[in-house]
Amino acid sequence: MIIAVNTRLLLENTMEGIARYNYESLKRMVAAHPEDDFYFIFDRPYSKKFVLGDNVHPIVLFPPTRHPVLMIYWFECAVYKLLKKLQPDVFLSGDTYLSLRSKIPTLLVSHDLAYLHYPDHIPLSHRLYYRYFFPKFHRKATEIIAVSQFTKNDIIRQYGISGDRITVAYNAGNGHFFPIPESTQIEIRRNFTEGKPYFVYLGSIHPRKNIENLIKGFEQFKSAYRTDHKLVILGRLAWNTATFLKTWNQSPFKQDIIQTQIPRKDLPRYIGSAEALCYVSLFEGFGIPILEGFEAGVPVITSNVSSMPEVAGNAALLVDPHDPESIKSAMHQIATSPELRKNLVEKGFQRSMDFRWEKTAEILHEKLVKIASIRIE
Repeated sequence: MIIAVNTRLLLENTMEGIARYNYESLKRMVAAHPEDDFYFIFDRPYSKKFVLGDNVHPIVLFPPTRHPVLMIYWFECAVYKLLKKLQPDVFLSGDTYLSLRSKIPTLLVSHDLAYLHYPDHIPLSHRLYYRYFFPKFHRKATEIIAVSQFTKNDIIRQYGISGDRITVAYNAGNGHFFPIPESTQIEIRRNFTEGKPYFVYLGSIHPRKNIENLIKGFEQFKSAYRTDHKLVILGRLAWNTATFLKTWNQSPFKQDIIQTQIPRKDLPRYIGSAEALCYVSLFEGFGIPILEGFEAGVPVITSNVSSMPEVAGNAALLVDPHDPESIKSAMHQIATSPELRKNLVEKGFQRSMDFRWEKTAEILHEKLVKIASIRIE
């Protein structure tokens, strides 16, 4: 089988949720199916690490695509022409975009419809692009992979697409995080937070991640209980960060709030040394940091909305992300109950075993085989 793959998001040192899903599932699919030929389509020079096997054939189509106008050109001209020339059996697009002109059977991976729920969190140019093209992409796809049951239900509800065309294939942990010895935890806290315990957030910083309410919940926790805890925010400033910066700079506990970035190779030590991982996003199609907290052996506080309860199961404390008081209460429970922390860590390890990239890759490949013989008229 000849499989063309949209790999434009595989960029070294900048792989976040969607790119990580593509990389981890493709790595396993390529290895498990040497009989297939994979044509990886990049939009800029690529790292050799992304040529995942001898059966991978990389192709670069310019220009780099981040602006909506360039995305339209790339998918509807460059990718369309390449697919017409290659005539692969199937096209796999792991980032929710596809070529509307192509007649090649297409498997689309849909990660979330956040633009519909929180449109003000997205630049106007992208918002208009998503509103026009995303419904078309989903309806055009031969079949759809959703990264959670919540996302599947959202697609059905928002676009009126039959559930028979949508299959759930979860994200998984990356095996990058693991429990840290107590001696290392003490060293990290001594060097990083003056020996003080800390709550940690991991992820990019933009409005949907709800860092402002996390800070407000932390402020209430500090005010009510006079603790020496700190809040560590590990992530890059992505977009629309003015409100976050204002909330942080005006916080009466600013000196106890640290925002920084840590090299990925060092993240396990900093996550594994935390009192708990706090991921109180307003909306997620999945929420990989929840699993990363589980794997790191720390308690997790996460939101009770969208896909996050589905991912967390009974292994995390669920809070109302719109209510700082709810966040404060969860922090207090974690800080004062060793038994609760131990229980959550044990449940987190068990819950993380339910998510495996091998299973995701298997589901994707089964769907590719299924639709490979279909030609769209």
